[in-house]
Amino acid sequence: MAHKVTLIPGDGTGPEIMATVRKVVDATGVKIDWDVQEAGVDIMKTAGTPLPPGVLDSIRKNKVAIKGPITTPIGTGFRSVNVALRKELDLYACLRPCKSYKGVRSKYEKIDLIIVRENTEDLYAGIEWPEGAPESNEVIKLSKNKIRENSAISIKPISRFGTRRIVKFAFEHAVKAKRRKVTAVAKANIMKCTDGLFFEVAREVAKEYSGKIEYEEMLVDNMCMQLVQKPELYDVLCLPNLYGDIISDLCAGLVGGLGVAPGANIGDNIALFEAIHGSAPKYKGMNKVNPSACLLSAKMMLNHLGETDAAKRMGDAIKAIFAEGKNVTYDMKPFRDDPTAVGTSQMGNAIIKKMGEAVLA
Repeated sequence: MAHKVTLIPGDGTGPEIMATVRKVVDATGVKIDWDVQEAGVDIMKTAGTPLPPGVLDSIRKNKVAIKGPITTPIGTGFRSVNVALRKELDLYACLRPCKSYKGVRSKYEKIDLIIVRENTEDLYAGIEWPEGAPESNEVIKLSKNKIRENSAISIKPISRFGTRRIVKFAFEHAVKAKRRKVTAVAKANIMKCTDGLFFEVAREVAKEYSGKIEYEEMLVDNMCMQLVQKPELYDVLCLPNLYGDIISDLCAGLVGGLGVAPGANIGDNIALFEAIHGSAPKYKGMNKVNPSACLLSAKMMLNHLGETDAAKRMGDAIKAIFAEGKNVTYDMKPFRDDPTAVGTSQMGNAIIKKMGEAVLA
């Protein structure tokens, strides 16, 4: 029986990347009934919104989705579609593995980290008001002049419920993936109420895994330094929303960049898989960008669907292509103007061929 999966092509370079992803996944032999749904900048012209209700309905029905990159305007325009999907579907856990691959340029080797980021609270909860708004002025009054006049205001909520379930997710994933340690990361020496609660609840959850999984706490600024100096000391990192966003990009930098950084947003009943890089609209339609992050996200999706053999074959083929360094996009070559670089679809074709060779062998 075919798996029903919502596929969101995205915008910018998203559609061409996801066409390659779909082709590679289909080549694994796993039967998937793709339910294609449009979201992002392009659909706004006809739908009047970057996130039509049908997209959410499809994901709720199918329980599994994979999404191409979608443009998020900076400073103006609509709020992030990515954030809206996480909030509307209560995809509270952002799972981002960061792993070194032979053939991918990096200053580091043998990195194998898993970032577990809380997705629904913290400063990304979207509770903010502009300068001069009645709500901003009221908060300024309540602060008793601790906040300057004419300030825009953001509120940072961290709840016991939200913290418990993300830390629980991190420990459960650590057990399932046979990892050794969970490190909770916050800034509780300064943010004593919010980040303090995050650590307090994390300690409570950690007691449930005593003797199974090691637990430690790190301040986020020190964590940044430690990851640059001694990344091998860390394993699974569990963080509130904002810190998780920053640290996950830092860890992606340790393994070669966002082009090889997959991701998933997971709730109790729904999982949405996506790369964490942007839509690179300037390269739209050029068959140029690296599909690897989305392909690795698709590999995570296959594992989630229980198709572990297909996920391994696909992952092995991707690693082999990386290691050979021949059929890869320009950003994975030693020099970005290398004339031997291939396009998005050609890299996908090479991965499919490599899977076929493995089967024959």
